[in-house]
Amino acid sequence: MLLERLIQIPVVVTTILLLVVGYLVVIERLLNRLPHHRQAKLRPWLWLTPALIFLSVFLLYPMLNTIYLSLLDAKSELFVGFENFTDIVSDATTRNALSNTLIWLVWFTSIVVLLGLLMTVLSEKVAYEHLIKMIMFLPMAISFVAAGVIWKFMFDYQPATRPQTGTLNAIWTSLIPNGEPQPWLINPLTNTPVLIFVAIWIFAGFCMVILSAGLKGIPSEIQESARIDGANEWQSFIYITLPLLSPTIAVVATTMLINALKAFDIVYVLTNGNYNTDVIATRMYKELFTAHDFGRASAIAVVLLLATLPIIAFNIRQYRQREANL
Repeated sequence: MLLERLIQIPVVVTTILLLVVGYLVVIERLLNRLPHHRQAKLRPWLWLTPALIFLSVFLLYPMLNTIYLSLLDAKSELFVGFENFTDIVSDATTRNALSNTLIWLVWFTSIVVLLGLLMTVLSEKVAYEHLIKMIMFLPMAISFVAAGVIWKFMFDYQPATRPQTGTLNAIWTSLIPNGEPQPWLINPLTNTPVLIFVAIWIFAGFCMVILSAGLKGIPSEIQESARIDGANEWQSFIYITLPLLSPTIAVVATTMLINALKAFDIVYVLTNGNYNTDVIATRMYKELFTAHDFGRASAIAVVLLLATLPIIAFNIRQYRQREANL
């Protein structure tokens, strides 16, 4: 059975590619028979048609279907209107997930962007810049699930009477006299910050790479002119580098906001949303696969979609402004 599926995958991919290529060959032959001015108008849309079909099937239809399901009951049989959305507001567990998501949005985004900016500026000053950046980017090469497993061992907790298998607790109890091992992932005071720390560990390198590309795009002549005029490193950074880098910082920040909104893997692997660590994505997962409440899960998905729309709109506006300035 597995072998058959492995054989089917390249067959399906090859068939789709051949269909797309055949479609493009056919439309080009048909377009060549039309007047030149009509070719210019029709060619972009005809070339985009396969992509638009894929987007409609795999993105637009699921989105519209999710909105439709959010207006139905748990078994998707009866129309209940906005009842699922009011249940979200009144349910304590969902409100807790929303508050945790807000904490992720504020602390994760602000810290990871600032840390990425700091890493970018400092790495520019070292001799082995590329090596240092490669090392700092390595966590991004690890899958989120694998990173969660790694840090679950790091934060592992055993009672004080037993040997500590978690790296942090082993260091904590060995360095601090009479130090008690800490239940990092169980204690409500520490578990959410710990989860955010893991996400920062993963994404800081990504922020650094994007910000580094933006920093290298700033003409060196501007900074050299500022130094000639008497500006020190701090003044040059605050009044020249930071304003010129602000569009890139905005893009990175909005990207991290979206990552914070859809945080799932790390929370699922480390705590499974227990001990008051649920976020909106894990809450949606539990409503769908544990409670089997399709209406409520779809409503949470719609809320998540609505939360991302302003961020996407901001990114599009920033992109258009940059294109207009070029």
